[in-house]
Amino acid sequence: MRSWTAGLLVFCTSAAVLVLEIIAGRLVAPHLGVSLETYTGIIGTVLAGIALGSAVGGRLADRYDARRLLGPTLVLGGLLALTSLPVVTAVGPTVAGGGPGAIVLLTVLAFFAPAAVLSGVSPMAAKLRLESLVETGSVVGGLSAAGTAGALVGTFLTGFVLVGALPSRAIVVALGLGLLVAGFVLWLVMAPARRVVMAGAAVVAVLVAGVSTSAAGPCHHETAYFCARVELDPGRPSGRVLVLDDLRHSYVDLDDPTHLEFRYIRLFADVIDATTAGPIEVLHVGGGGFTMPRWLAATRPGSASTVLELDADLVDIVRDELGLVTGPDLRVVTGDARTALDDLPADRFDVVVGDAFGGVSVPWHLTTVEVVRLLDRVLRPDGVYVLNVIDGGPRRFLRAEVATLQAVFDHVAVIEPPGQDGSAPQNHVLVASHAPLTLAQGDLDVAEGLLADGADLDVLVGGARVLTDGFAPVDQLISRR
Repeated sequence: MRSWTAGLLVFCTSAAVLVLEIIAGRLVAPHLGVSLETYTGIIGTVLAGIALGSAVGGRLADRYDARRLLGPTLVLGGLLALTSLPVVTAVGPTVAGGGPGAIVLLTVLAFFAPAAVLSGVSPMAAKLRLESLVETGSVVGGLSAAGTAGALVGTFLTGFVLVGALPSRAIVVALGLGLLVAGFVLWLVMAPARRVVMAGAAVVAVLVAGVSTSAAGPCHHETAYFCARVELDPGRPSGRVLVLDDLRHSYVDLDDPTHLEFRYIRLFADVIDATTAGPIEVLHVGGGGFTMPRWLAATRPGSASTVLELDADLVDIVRDELGLVTGPDLRVVTGDARTALDDLPADRFDVVVGDAFGGVSVPWHLTTVEVVRLLDRVLRPDGVYVLNVIDGGPRRFLRAEVATLQAVFDHVAVIEPPGQDGSAPQNHVLVASHAPLTLAQGDLDVAEGLLADGADLDVLVGGARVLTDGFAPVDQLISRR
């Protein structure tokens, strides 16, 4: 085999493995969410596939004619890549909401085999390139470099281009079909098999491709960041639920913007009503369904909202399906909220509402003392910062976030869910200000939440460590394991 042919094969198969690895995160997110655990399970599973595939591919290349192996290996890799879609569709709902075991199980069933098979191409190509021991180093080194280069291109191309341009399932289908075509061509050129074998393989390929393309996913819309869908509320004709990946993210009543379905959103409203009066200016970190800006416009005429929303496509979905109307009193800034804060004027807002989530966790870079100081800069001297935190078990993240707020603000309080038994994750609303908080238990429905401040808050914090840009293991702190 010529050097450029071998290098191209290794380059393309390595790129294909990395494309599958990145897309795997998008495909499992609607069932298992997006977290450090999710990506750890996917990366670990694919690496295990690469290791096993390389070892087995080398053994096979030593025992059999590698020229006869390469074409069928590419065909099998393409078939397995296509098969990953119906596997995720069938198995995903059965393991939804599971922990590390569920993550590893789903990724092993869907992505381990294609990663292993495609990784077997590299040692087969090396076998065909080695003509003497004199050139062993240059051949192995060159193919290793080609594989690494392919992995880099696959990573950058998928993350920066493909995910934003095409649905994830379409990317997998295109990848699988491309591998099938390349495999059959290589099979015919390098080691033509009997017609019946080739015809049988082609029939299987067509059947698998048909099943894969017909396997419908749970996404109504797929953005660069989320699998999104809008669901009807069967108990409320005008009610709509925005679901992002596996989380019921927002609830919007198209006819009544004052209807607040989620408990923590009602607590946000209680805090704003108890701590401010009249028209106010609010910064919303996270848009979602834009429930709070709508409520504010309806209950506080003359108020203004600035919303920092990561996903521009999500804003379009909310406009089209949830009736969002932007204007002078509702301004949307798309992009990462952390970087957008630098462009906002100081002492501008009466209230900052923190409601940005990636799965059930607040993105770590929006939890640290550094970002809290940035938010403090844009708040007026007597402004209020209110945010939602989901935690359960020992509530280590909640305690650390309270300690972080206390490092910046003079007054901090937490509204805890009633009946908190320290097990299931629940919404906690945190409130912080430099001015004494005028919020009291009487401002809250006891069934909605219980106020903790002062000495009670010190007991809750219990010496928890302040989160910083150098130390903010949010996903690990939330985990109950």
